[in-house]
Amino acid sequence: MPTAWFVLLGLFFAAYLVLGGADYGVGILTARFRAEPAGPRPARTPEPGREPEPAVDPEPTPTRRGALTALGPFFLGNEVWLVATAGLLLGAFPLLEGELLAGLYPTVVVALAGVVMVTAAVPLRSRPAHPRWRRRWDRLLVLGGILAAAGWGATLGGLLQGVPLAPDAHLAGVAEVVTPFTVAAGLAMVTLVAVHGAAFLALRLPTGPAHRTARLGRRLVPVALAALGAATVLGLLSDRVRQAAHQPIAAFLLPVLVAGTLLLARRLLGRRPGLAFAATSAALAAPVPLIGATTWPYALVSSLDPGTGLTVADAAAGAPTLELLGWLVGPLLPLLLACQVLSWWIFRGRLDSRTPVYW
Repeated sequence: MPTAWFVLLGLFFAAYLVLGGADYGVGILTARFRAEPAGPRPARTPEPGREPEPAVDPEPTPTRRGALTALGPFFLGNEVWLVATAGLLLGAFPLLEGELLAGLYPTVVVALAGVVMVTAAVPLRSRPAHPRWRRRWDRLLVLGGILAAAGWGATLGGLLQGVPLAPDAHLAGVAEVVTPFTVAAGLAMVTLVAVHGAAFLALRLPTGPAHRTARLGRRLVPVALAALGAATVLGLLSDRVRQAAHQPIAAFLLPVLVAGTLLLARRLLGRRPGLAFAATSAALAAPVPLIGATTWPYALVSSLDPGTGLTVADAAAGAPTLELLGWLVGPLLPLLLACQVLSWWIFRGRLDSRTPVYW
């Protein structure tokens, strides 16, 4: 039973990274978008013998308002998966929750700070009438997206390299949590969510801005591959990562699958945006099960003694608690999935003049 709950916990967090990653990726990309809709350019006087220049750009730069409108119907629903993950972690793995948050609190705090920034900046950017305040909220949105992605990426890196646990499974220190590997993992996650955000906008924006965003996403893929390569090299050079990898095959598959899905997304962006978004979703979801498989049977590997740590069975709550939790989660999980699927189905089309502005 603990194994099933551990798998469900991983699925919840992977779903959050995919859906919340779209929020943070769009937030990061707004730094490249226009703050206000621009009117059509006046046509220049044509030179003799030349055709007049078109007054309207066929592929205009997306606006920040347009990007957030594309995100609007899904924004708050995407964050529900983080709440669900936290609730499941607290209920099914109370010991893991305490040791995880204490052992990786620097990276978790950075991630949660970014989540709060994004959650506040998206609805509040449209409230102030003065452009100066809107620019401040726009900057906070970009910063929040970067911090959230970097924090969760570093947290996943921390799980892969192990946390400082003493043999009795009590926290022994946190000085070794922030390492070159976890920093590289955080930067790789930032680039991943940026590509993911571009794929999402290529699926949702009108055709002209969508094509421009797709080109931006294709340009970001080599950056993401370089960041992934740097994190992989630092992981191979890290004694802690090598010792924590109890299942080396899963560790090997992690960069291979992520790189493969990124290359597939680059090929599909602009031509098959739905499949491109599915590919970037797989790239964001893959690290969660593969890291869990790499460190199995441990939920947390000790960086002080790689042969010890907190196993999944030891971290789980008692059988009566898990049984009660099953009666609670069983009816709610299908409802949560149905609401999420229905939301994405209803708002599956591109933006047009009839689309309501949410933020």
